[in-house]
Amino acid sequence: MAVALAAHELRLVLRRGEGLLVSFVIPAGVLLVFSGLDPAGGSGSGAGAPVDRLLPGAIALAVIATSLVSLAISTGYERAYGVLKRLGGSPAGTSVVVAAKTASVLLVEAVQLLLLIGIAAGMLGFRAGPTASLPVLLAALLLGTVAFAGLGLLMAGTLRAEASLALANLLFLVCLVLGGIVLPLDRLPPPVAAVASVLPPAALTESVAIGLGTMAADATGPMAILAGWAIVLAVLAARRFRWD
Repeated sequence: MAVALAAHELRLVLRRGEGLLVSFVIPAGVLLVFSGLDPAGGSGSGAGAPVDRLLPGAIALAVIATSLVSLAISTGYERAYGVLKRLGGSPAGTSVVVAAKTASVLLVEAVQLLLLIGIAAGMLGFRAGPTASLPVLLAALLLGTVAFAGLGLLMAGTLRAEASLALANLLFLVCLVLGGIVLPLDRLPPPVAAVASVLPPAALTESVAIGLGTMAADATGPMAILAGWAIVLAVLAARRFRWD
């Protein structure tokens, strides 16, 4: 049942043009366009080529698009239409529904990761740095997924579908600005940068950069911030989510 529901979720992803735009086209576009423009002006994150600064941000943006925006919007409307209530009362049960949605999100993110790294390596000359760490990269992606999926489900389970739609798109834009995705945080006003540094988008971008080896730094700090947000948001979503 979980496999069947996960396959259904993936088919819905392929049918939603706006979801494909947010999940695949925009992160790839950010990587390609801003790598050519070099918005950081050759400084800021300490990395060399523009792609070294922008690939971690593009990957973080892809995770946010899938686990926050797409999940919040689709789940919000499924809840509004009574789909979740029927699935929760079916033989599948809530655990199978959650497992299917989780599997769908992870599969989409795996494709996004391969696509973005393929574009960066094949078209922009990206090479992982000497300090690259696959465990750090995977842990960052997992914690980021839990954090943003928790936020998405919290919104979908407590707000009207229309409100979830508007808020998810607004948060996507906020993450784009405050996540160190296009511009390094040190290019923002100091008070704004100080707040942004403890929020999950920037922590995810920095953790991914460390995992890819494009930033030589200790991953403990950003990973701890990301883990804290993941725990808080997942607990809130589990406690406040309403199926109808």
